[in-house]
Amino acid sequence: MKKKIAFALIMSAVTTGIVTFTVVAANLGFVDQFLIIWLKSWPIAYLVAVPSILIIAPRIEKLVDYLMRVKS
Repeated sequence: MKKKIAFALIMSAVTTGIVTFTVVAANLGFVDQFLIIWLKSWPIAYLVAVPSILIIAPRIEKLVDYLMRVKS
């Protein structure tokens, strides 16, 4: 369980960092307040992503296992 929590924390940080950076840049461009706006949006996305990964990842893993069995 510790491994899954560590994975969720790290994966969420990386993924939400990349996605929020991209979305803020696409929507606003690199304006003067870009860094502040991005750093405000990142923790919000992170707080959504961590529990999402912890809850959804096991189900997706089961789905992938099922799909790989069916395909073989």
